[in-house]
Amino acid sequence: MFQYESQRLGLFGRLRRYGGSTLRYLTQTEVHTYAFSVAANSLLSLCPLIVLMLTIIRQVLHSPQMYNVVLQLLHDFLPSNQDFVIRNLQFLASVQGRGQALSLVMLLITSTGIFLPLEVALNSIWGFPKNRSYIMNALVSVLLALACASLALLSVYLMSQNLKFLGLPISYQNFLYRGVGFVVMKAFAIVTTIAIYFLIYWLLPHGKVPVRAVLPAAIVTGLLSEGAKYLYIFLLPWLNFQEVYGPFAVSVTLIFWSFWSGMLLLGGAYLSAAAHADRMGAQKATSTQA
Repeated sequence: MFQYESQRLGLFGRLRRYGGSTLRYLTQTEVHTYAFSVAANSLLSLCPLIVLMLTIIRQVLHSPQMYNVVLQLLHDFLPSNQDFVIRNLQFLASVQGRGQALSLVMLLITSTGIFLPLEVALNSIWGFPKNRSYIMNALVSVLLALACASLALLSVYLMSQNLKFLGLPISYQNFLYRGVGFVVMKAFAIVTTIAIYFLIYWLLPHGKVPVRAVLPAAIVTGLLSEGAKYLYIFLLPWLNFQEVYGPFAVSVTLIFWSFWSGMLLLGGAYLSAAAHADRMGAQKATSTQA
């Protein structure tokens, strides 16, 4: 998919080379199809995932600290209507019945809807000719979903322990505690996001992808996604989804954010593959000259 250029590229040359080709890649129709598919299934999987996490933390782990951390992270993650969404998710998690079991089933189904188009897109980016079968993709999707959920739970646990430790010498109502607590939560959330991006970039393609190629892309994409979220929140008043979509504005807000997150993920994958192709081309040229 990529061709190596023998000349050495400076910083601006690399930006022109990778930036232009990445923008052209992101304007392709199939890329938008992949991103919208990911966005739709991400919206369908969000509620079951949060309900299951709250249920496990409340009924299995019995940790009020972790429960509160999840609510604070959710408040920071959602671009709008945080109180409305969180209140209803808490209600769903508190109801005893088949809701939790159905949430698990829906999460397994929608995880395939997220990772199947992502695998096809990543295979195309890396030049892997063959996709996994539907059964194998479903298996990999479930394992990746469990790995991402486990990372999220581990991050929440570590976050709650750190906040508890900070609360010992500092009053919980103290301004300093709230400020330090926000920084701690944000740091853990960004690290978790980077780890999830890395797992997707490394494990989802149907072929061997070097860690060296995807780790920098995961770090950059994780940091950019955090900045992009606040830019999206800043632009929401001008988008005015409430006036256009009325009671469906919450869903539209989330699905648009999921779409742009999917585009950012695919853009990061393309950049990592392009840089890796140049690096391999440079090594091949060097060995040929030697």
